[in-house]
This record gives sequence, C-alpha cells and structure tokens, in this order.
Amino acid sequence: MKRTFTIHQPLAVGLAVVSTLAAGCVTGRRNILDEIARSDRQWTGVAVSDSGRIFVNYPRWSDDVPVSVAELKNNDKPVPYPDEVWNRWDPNSVTSARSRFVCVQSVYIDANNALWILDAANPRFEGVVEGGPKLVKVDLADDRVLQTVYLDGEAALENSYLNDVRIDEGRGVAYITDSGAGGLIVVDLETGRSRRVLEDHPSTLSEDVAVTIGNSPWTRPDGSRPQVHTDGIALSADREYLYYHALTGHTLYRIDTRWLRPDAATTDALGAKVETVTQTGPVDGIVFGPDGALYLTALEENAVKRLTLDGRNEIVVQDPRLAWPDTFAVGPEGALYVTTSQIHTQPNPEYPYFLFKIER
Repeated sequence: MKRTFTIHQPLAVGLAVVSTLAAGCVTGRRNILDEIARSDRQWTGVAVSDSGRIFVNYPRWSDDVPVSVAELKNNDKPVPYPDEVWNRWDPNSVTSARSRFVCVQSVYIDANNALWILDAANPRFEGVVEGGPKLVKVDLADDRVLQTVYLDGEAALENSYLNDVRIDEGRGVAYITDSGAGGLIVVDLETGRSRRVLEDHPSTLSEDVAVTIGNSPWTRPDGSRPQVHTDGIALSADREYLYYHALTGHTLYRIDTRWLRPDAATTDALGAKVETVTQTGPVDGIVFGPDGALYLTALEENAVKRLTLDGRNEIVVQDPRLAWPDTFAVGPEGALYVTTSQIHTQPNPEYPYFLFKIER
C-alpha cells in the first residue's frame, strides 16, 4: 500500500520556503538560461565541482562516440577524463569492459568533491556487456581513480540500463536507478556488494505514459511508444529520504533510506514503505537545490520546475531551447546547471546540445 503525504516534512534541513513563481518569475524577476557550453554530440549527464570544473558524459547510443566522459576546458573543448585510456573501449576485447567506459549514462560529484561515473554498459540499448556495469570514483584533487565497484549480473540484469546515481557519503552507500528493467540498486561502497530492491513495485515501473512534446508524440522508428522505468533520483540533504521517478510516469515517489541501507534490519515488504509525493508530468532529471526545493525537468513543457517545501509545483524557467532537459548539477554557490539531450528529435536534432546555467 502506497502512502500519500503533503510535504510538510522538510525537503532540506533548515532551509526556508521559496517564493511563488509565475511563468518563470521569482518576486518579479525572470529566471534566465545562461548558455555555458554547447556540443554537436549528444550528452546526458553533467557534474560541476566546488571549484567550477565541469564534467559531461556522452552515452554510447550510436557507433560514433569518440569519448565517454570529458572535462570541459578552454573554449568548451571536451578533454577525455580521467584520461584517454579509460575512454578507449574495445568491443572485441572481453577484458576491456572492466577497465574502460562502455556506455556512461551519468556523472555525479558528491559532498566530498569526488566524481562518480556510472557506466550502464548497455551500448545502443542492445544488452548489458558482461563485466561492464560499474561505478567509478575519481579523486578530483589528482584525477586518480580511487575505486571501481562492479555490478554483477544479479544487480545489473541483461536488460538493465543504469541511469543515475546518488551517494550517501557518511554511510558509504550509493543508490542507482535502473530505467531498463525497473528498480533501484543499493551499493555498499565499503564492501562493494550490491542488491536490487523494489524491482517489481509500481513505483519503479513505467505508467504507460505517452510523452508528447509540442504536438509530436515521442515514438520509436516502428511507431511504438518507449516506456522508461525508474530514471530521476535525488537524496534529501539529511540523506534520510530517497526520491525517484519513472521517466514515462506521472508520479514522484520517496522512501525512507533506513529501509534500504546495507545495515537495514529487514528488506521485506519494502513496497509498503514507499510514499507517493505528488503528481507531475514526464520527468527525466531531479535534484535538490540550495533553497531546499526539489527541481525537476519538465519534458513536455521544455521547462524546469520545482516542488517547493509546501508542495507547490512551479515553473522556474521555460524556453524552446530546453529541448529534453536531461540532467541537473549543482555548482559553486548553489548554481543550478542543466543539460539538453534532445532524445525526442533523434536522429535530426533541432538545436545543438546545450549546457545551461539557470540565473536567478
């Protein structure tokens, strides 16, 4: 049984309720999109360090992906990260998948300023490459790989697509969404052990939603509607609640992380612990902002929205260039960044792929 609540529980500790927005305005001042970078290659994830270093990833959804993870340097030039070797996957080598990036879907910087790289290892959505699914931790102080956590066949199924990750630094736990098979993966970063949870629960599965952007439905070449399971994920500031959302769904859910952690007394009947937060449109990325609100990419509206502390769902900024707003990152001084991936316009994108900063 799913429990519904009104958000009087704090979305972030000690932060005040934000002001009401109207058509993208905050107290009479418009939010604007500041273009930070653009690309002629499709990217999805973005991460921004405390010092302003910007990292992006390019999923291997086609044969023409020369780099999987890059740091954007002078003149927005993508430089392979952490080095060229990691970005040189050989599909004909069995061992290459363990030490190279196969198909990276997201990058994330934790509170300790470490970069985490999530390799779904499912190129072109043709199936998971054996030995490839992994979570790679990089020390940004010296650009050195500190840890590689491999996700075995019990965690990453043949049809899994590992989508996004959040890290509880204090408890040493990673939470991953699986948008291919549906479900959440919980990783004990100390032991490297992982397990799937809520695999067949309605909260982690698509709701058979048709995504329509402009007047055009999002369909595959054969005309069928894609159905994407658990996608966006966010941890509350106190790390006590995990929020998640299926891309082709209208419902935002959360669960108390005490039921998910490796030291949880039991994982039985987890479905009864799931809470329904609110109804939304189709959503890709979600993130908690510096104001304590939960920000969501609104695919059908070419917009960024936020869920305020008192439960209001408001437009932050809306612009046609927000063509499939994909992934958020929070940078220095709480600045909010968002990528566009134009998934619905493939193979003929309408715009370059943008990285925006939302100026408030």
